[in-house]
Amino acid sequence: MKQKVVINAEIYPGGKAELIKQGYMRFSEQIKEVGTMNEYKEQEGETVIDAKGNLLIPGMIDIHIHGGHGIDFMDANPEANVELSDKLMEEGVTSFFATTMTQTYDNITRAMETIQTAKKMGAHIEGVHLEGPFINPKKAGAQDPQFMGPAQIDTFLKWYEASGDQIKLVTYAPELEGAREFEQVMKEREIIPSVGHSDAIRAELLESAATHATHLYNGMRGLHHREAGVAGHALITEGLQVEIIADGIHIHPDMIKLAYLIKGAEGISLISDAMMAKGMENGDYELGGQKVIVVGGEARLENGSLAGSVLTMDRAFRNIIEFTGCSIAEAVQMTSSNQAREFGLTQKGLLEAGKDADFVLMNPQFEVENTYQLGKSFKK
Repeated sequence: MKQKVVINAEIYPGGKAELIKQGYMRFSEQIKEVGTMNEYKEQEGETVIDAKGNLLIPGMIDIHIHGGHGIDFMDANPEANVELSDKLMEEGVTSFFATTMTQTYDNITRAMETIQTAKKMGAHIEGVHLEGPFINPKKAGAQDPQFMGPAQIDTFLKWYEASGDQIKLVTYAPELEGAREFEQVMKEREIIPSVGHSDAIRAELLESAATHATHLYNGMRGLHHREAGVAGHALITEGLQVEIIADGIHIHPDMIKLAYLIKGAEGISLISDAMMAKGMENGDYELGGQKVIVVGGEARLENGSLAGSVLTMDRAFRNIIEFTGCSIAEAVQMTSSNQAREFGLTQKGLLEAGKDADFVLMNPQFEVENTYQLGKSFKK
């Protein structure tokens, strides 16, 4: 790949690295150099991209996404998964975890096989997020209760094999029978256990190995002044990473700010939890085999339950700054660096020499101007 360089950019490298107010970044598939414009020397034959003061941030990593643009990972269509992967670059997403739903054994198996195929075909999939079916029907949300129940380890291992060992995150209810044994199976495979769709009380959670919480506040026992519940446990447990859907619909902005004040930017990972209607018109869609009605940016089942979102990650980036007053650097942490750190994505989440050239150019209004994945732009 021909070498390129972005110049005159306001660079937010991610993690604890400091802002480079006027900087440049040289790259091909990987990043070659990052520095200030005072250090910049043009090299013969390279393509120069003038950022004209726009922001340069690490590519966003969405660890909880079911689909978008008319595509659902449960539809078991590898070509469609690759198409969606390319579409996600329009909102600044360069890596994601394909997320499954509570369905039949065969449907989940086919989804796992398809996701593995799509990854081999070039989709920017860094793992699978298995959301259910080992969850509590009392907190079903948009998941289908008829397929829910305690963990079945043999079944899980078959799905793990079908995915090509790509399951990296599992949403489960730690209060259900056999959860401790299931946690051990996950630990042995370096899979992150995430409490979600759970009715657990805190005493039960203190016995669990969960280090992550799926879509904080949603699909879980809430805060109560005499029982912290799942939400309270997630907020006050040090080292437990929480997902937040920052669309202003799933969680009131005040409660998002509360989470930010307690957890700090390092403890929050922004997600879309998007379903197939993202990027589409209002109308009727499906999620996990259930009808979803999308009106005015809200996706709901016929019974009124929220059913995923139509949120884009660049919108989540803008919203978290608006809702919490956090810095741009902290928004970068919550959309990229935290995910890379938690899941050992050592080539992602930071803009420094040797890392993958996954990055986003944003204007001062935090709108995506261009996205590069392994040095390739989504703008053909």
